[in-house]
Order: sequence, then C-alpha cells, then structure tokens
Amino acid sequence: MMIIFSMASTSLMGVGIVAALTMGMVTLKAILVAAAVGFVAAIPVSWFVARQITG
Repeated sequence: MMIIFSMASTSLMGVGIVAALTMGMVTLKAILVAAAVGFVAAIPVSWFVARQITG
C-alpha cells in the first residue's frame, strides 16, 4: 500500500495543483490546500487499489 500511496499521492497532488492554477487560484495558500487535499485523498485510493491487487 505504501508504494501505491507514494505514486497516488504525487499524482493527486499534481492534479489538484494544476486544477487550482487553472481556476486562477495562484496564491500560496490555495496551492498548499490543493496539495493537501490530494495527499489526503490518496490514502483511501491507495488502500482500495492495494486491496484489489491482493485479492
């Protein structure tokens, strides 16, 4: 799960940051919040993917 988490968190944080910048939220706070949301969202995603892989 931790290996999947490292990949998922990076991807989801990047998606969140790009989405925030696309919407015109260019402040540091908005970018950090988007990255934090991606980091937290990666926890259940990686757990679900790991469970699907292990059967």
